[in-house]
Amino acid sequence: MSLPQIVLFLFCVVTVAFSSTNFSACLDEVRSGKWGTEGALDNFGHPVANLSQATAVSYSLCVRACGSGSEPFSWNTFSQQFTAWLLPYLALVSQLPFGAKTRLDNLSSMLLTVGSPTIAAYSLALTVLNGHWIAQRFSHLTYPNVKNAVRILSSLQQSPLQVDSDGSLLASLIILPENDEFWEELVDWLNYVHTWSISAVASILWVILAYLFTVIDSFTGKFMLALCELELTTHLGTVVTYSTLNANGQAVGSVFLWLLPVVVAWLQISPKCDHARVHDALRRANKIAYVATPDGGPTLASNVGHRRAISIRKSSGAIHCDEQCTAPVFNYARFIPWTLAVNDVYRAFREASFKLESHQAVHGDTWEHGDRSARIRPANRRGSSTQVAAYVLPVVKPFASEFLDKRNRSRWGPDILSRFILASFLALGLTWGTIGAAICVSYFTPAEGIGCRTGSYILYGVLSTIVWMLLATSSVLAHYSTFTSTFNGRYLHTTATRAAGILSIILRRTGKTIAALNAIWIMVACLLQFSSVWDRCYCNSSVFSLGKNAFNAIDISPADIALMNVPWIGSVALACGCAVLFMAFVNVFINPVLPE
Repeated sequence: MSLPQIVLFLFCVVTVAFSSTNFSACLDEVRSGKWGTEGALDNFGHPVANLSQATAVSYSLCVRACGSGSEPFSWNTFSQQFTAWLLPYLALVSQLPFGAKTRLDNLSSMLLTVGSPTIAAYSLALTVLNGHWIAQRFSHLTYPNVKNAVRILSSLQQSPLQVDSDGSLLASLIILPENDEFWEELVDWLNYVHTWSISAVASILWVILAYLFTVIDSFTGKFMLALCELELTTHLGTVVTYSTLNANGQAVGSVFLWLLPVVVAWLQISPKCDHARVHDALRRANKIAYVATPDGGPTLASNVGHRRAISIRKSSGAIHCDEQCTAPVFNYARFIPWTLAVNDVYRAFREASFKLESHQAVHGDTWEHGDRSARIRPANRRGSSTQVAAYVLPVVKPFASEFLDKRNRSRWGPDILSRFILASFLALGLTWGTIGAAICVSYFTPAEGIGCRTGSYILYGVLSTIVWMLLATSSVLAHYSTFTSTFNGRYLHTTATRAAGILSIILRRTGKTIAALNAIWIMVACLLQFSSVWDRCYCNSSVFSLGKNAFNAIDISPADIALMNVPWIGSVALACGCAVLFMAFVNVFINPVLPE
C-alpha cells in the first residue's frame, strides 16, 4: 500500500472514530415526527401511512436527519471481523508457489494472483491441460525414453523452455543409447515437490472453517451470540438481538473463495518453479549429454560447443521478461512457446518411433533383433551425425515436402485454441462464481441495489477480467513479435512484428499495474467495511443503482431476513459450486496416464 493510501485510510479511521452517527436513534427521531412525514419508508422503499411503522428513510432524509457521516469506529468489531473473515485468506496467500529468481518477481506474482483471480486460474487451468495434452500426444510413441520425456517437458512448464532441433543435437539426445542416462537423471533431479506442509494444511482448514462459520452465522445468527453473548451491530448500523445480519462476512468470504481451489490445486500439481533447482538440474544433465559425430562415434556435447538440445532460454529483452519468471502464475506467458518446443520434441520422437516399428537401423545396415533383456539393441541406435539427424526427419515424396514442413511447423503450435478456450471458460467461471456470489449477497441486502460494497466487488471482478484479457493478448503479441523474414540470408523483423512487440510490452505493464492496484483495492475495500467507513447514508442507500429512489433500510425484521435467505443460499451454492467444479476439473485431468 502506498503512503498516500495509508494516510487516506488512517484519516478515514480517525474521522469515523469521532463520528456520532447512530441510525437507530435517527430512526426514532423520524418515527417521532421530528423530521416530518416525507421520506419515511418501509424496507421496500414504499411510503408508510403511520410514522411509527417506518423502518427505512429516503436518502435525502437520511442525510438531513442522520448526517453524512458513518457509524463510530469500533476496534473490537474491526479486529473480530478482520481476524475471522480476511486474515485466513491472507495466510493462505503465503501457500502459493513462488520460486522466482528475485524477491521482486515473487512480489509481482503475489500481487498478480490477488489482483486478478482470472489470470491465476487461467494459468493453473493451462498447466493442467498442458500436462494432459502432452501425455495424450505422446501416448502412441514407442521409442525409448518417451515416458521420461513427457515427465520432463511437463515439469518445465514453469521455465522458458528452449529446444534446439537444428543439426543433430535433439536427434542425438533422443536416438543415442548413451543419452538414456540423461533422461533418467533429469527426471530424478526434477522430482522434487512443493509439498503439503503442516502450515499449508492449517491455512486451508482455517479458511474452510472460517467460511463455514460465516455462512452459519449469516443464516442463524446464533453462532456469534452463543460465543460472545453480545448484541452485534450489523453493517447496516442496526443493533439486532435476535439475529446477526452478517452480510459483510459472507460477502468477504465469497469474494476470496477462489483462492482455496487455486492453492489446493497447485499443491496437488507441485509445479517445478524453483529457479535455482531447475537450472541446476538441467546444467547437471547437459553435462552428461552426448552428440553424434561425423565419423559415427558419440562424444559429450560439451566437447562440441555450448549449444544444448534442451535448455532454459536466457533473457531476451523486455518483451519476454514474464516468460523468465518461474512463478506458475506466469505460465500464461509461456503457453505458446512451450507448446512449440514440445512439438519439436514430439516430431523427433514420432519419426524415430515409426522407423523403430519398421526395424530401420540408424546406420542403415541390417537391423539387429533384440531379446528379452533389450527390446532394441544399442547398435541399432548408433550412427554418424548425418544419419542420426536424418532418422528423425519424415520420409516424404519431393512434391509433398514443402506442404508437410508447413503443416508440422506451425507458428502457433497444435491444439492451442481448444486449450485456450477451455482454460478461459474455467478461469472466468471460478472468478465470477465466487465474486458474483459476493455481489449477490451485498445486492440483496436491504436496501437492495448497488452500493459501496456491491460496487467494490463488481469493480474487483471487472478489473480482474480486464487484466486477464490484457495479459493473454500480450502473450500472443509477444510470440508474434518473434516472427522473422529472411533477406539475403539474414533474419529481419518486419514493421508489424516490431509494433506487436511494443504493444505487447504496453499491454503487459498496464495489466500488471492494474492487477497490483486491484489487489490493494480489494484489501482496502474490506478494511473500509470492517472499520464502519461504509456504514453511512450514501453507501447503505444503494445510490449507484436506485438513484433518486435511494433509501436506507435501518430496522431489519425477521421477515426481511427470511426474504434474504433465498438469494443468500443461492450465493453460497454458486460460490461453493464453482470452487468444487474447478477442483473436480483439476482432479480429472491431473496425473494423466503416461506412455509406456
